[in-house]
Amino acid sequence: MVGRIIQTLDCVAEGADWLGRAEPLFARALGEVGPLPLRREEDGFAALLRAIVGQQVSVASARAIWARLEGAGLTDQVVMASATDEDLRAAGLSRQKARYGRALAQAGIEFQDLRGLSDAEVVKTLVAVPGIGVWTAEIYAMFALGRADVFAPGDLALQEAARMLFGLQTRPTDKTLRAMAGAWSPWRSVAARILWAYYRVAKAREGIM
Repeated sequence: MVGRIIQTLDCVAEGADWLGRAEPLFARALGEVGPLPLRREEDGFAALLRAIVGQQVSVASARAIWARLEGAGLTDQVVMASATDEDLRAAGLSRQKARYGRALAQAGIEFQDLRGLSDAEVVKTLVAVPGIGVWTAEIYAMFALGRADVFAPGDLALQEAARMLFGLQTRPTDKTLRAMAGAWSPWRSVAARILWAYYRVAKAREGIM
């Protein structure tokens, strides 16, 4: 079953209002971070390839590599499917990510069909592709498919933001944070937006960012 889809900033604001009423600490965080971003992108091959490119590199590096891939036409699924290691290394991909990019292009995923799958089915379908883990699949569901009730507890920034906002002694594990996020349903994707925004504000306040 497909639940609520976040399509506009009004959807995000509705979720933020619900969360602020359900959890006082979210209300406090929203007072510090201001309006939340929509963070939607077009679904499909390019969105997943971009997520693979961004794994374990800085935002700046990911953007630079993506620009080179675009310049070489390698963000096109057909082109990527037949690209050589040399083509992909020249664009800045590691050998491993080159393999992942080709595997994705050759996986035969019907991206339009994902729109009609449940959140769990989307994740199950995507993690079957080499190079796509649960975090990447959940991020795709959140921002490319607009799912309102998906969370990515494996995200280190979300873990650290939860630690700071909820006054936890240590950073919560993936399992612990997933359990915490159960209370934020049916707007867990908006809760993630709050925590990411809070993380940036808190780190800027500490002079880290």
